[in-house]
Amino acid sequence: MTVMKTIVCVEPGKLASGTAPFPQAKPGHIRVAIRSIGICGTDYHIMEGLHPFLQYPRVMGHELSGTALDASSTGDIAVGDLVVVNPYVTCGTCHACTIGKPNCCSSISVLGVHGDGGMCDQICVPESNLYPATGLTARDAAMVEFLAIGAHAVARSRIQAGTKALVVGAGPIGIGAALFASFAGAEITLRDTSQARLDRACAMVKGSKGVLVGDASADLPADGFETVFDATGNIKAMNVAINDLAHGGTLVLVGVVKGELCIDDPEFHKRETTMMGSRNALKEDFEKVMFHMRAGDVPVDMLNTHEAAFEDGVEKLSAWVHNREDIVKAVLHVG
Repeated sequence: MTVMKTIVCVEPGKLASGTAPFPQAKPGHIRVAIRSIGICGTDYHIMEGLHPFLQYPRVMGHELSGTALDASSTGDIAVGDLVVVNPYVTCGTCHACTIGKPNCCSSISVLGVHGDGGMCDQICVPESNLYPATGLTARDAAMVEFLAIGAHAVARSRIQAGTKALVVGAGPIGIGAALFASFAGAEITLRDTSQARLDRACAMVKGSKGVLVGDASADLPADGFETVFDATGNIKAMNVAINDLAHGGTLVLVGVVKGELCIDDPEFHKRETTMMGSRNALKEDFEKVMFHMRAGDVPVDMLNTHEAAFEDGVEKLSAWVHNREDIVKAVLHVG
């Protein structure tokens, strides 16, 4: 073959199979034969025309695993090794990069968003964006990135064992935050508008309990939660999340949405609130996820609710975008 297969979002509401030249080898980069592709809420937003930082047409896909086609200069990745792709391509020179926070690089380019991604046969990325996935399957390796976002939020919070934590939003990112907060020894409550999502999330996070939005009978801490993670991506929920926070507590905004945060200042100050955003993930977050996957702590089979062959991707994605209630993580398999 002289060209590779791609899945292209031509415009909002329109997916198509396409082709593109195979990437060429270049210094400091590694070519990767894509094996599995996790489907993210971002991909659905792109298909719906709701992403603010994207130009069409776009090859989507940023939750990726694959096989290295080149060896790394450090020797930690050999040809044929299974790797996890960190999709955040950074400049390395801005203030955030120089202080060890490349996850919020001021010139960040995310595969499948700012540039073409991994819904294709091969990609070529900086070798520092690849992590060996020893001991994992290609499917599980493709689920590392979204879990790393939750792991990063928990690391940002500096949560302590025994902490009463509330995770608002029981979708994939909320599940990731709840899992890693539980691994840190926190006592987890999940809140959502859907009983089905709550039941599913609580089944994955051992010892957690679920509370429906608006349930006045729920047994909640009288003084509030010491840590609140908002993973809703809903500006109304984000603006009232402080109401569940204990005095002296920490509010972590994991979800991101276009809109204005409007926090009541007396409520903010009387709690001496620590409020922080959490964006993307760092290498250590990816490594923490893989550690827990290898240890069997992550319920990977429950997380992967849907899968399909890459060849059926256009058809499956077009259906999944309109029927997401039963989906936690869908994965496409290449080859």
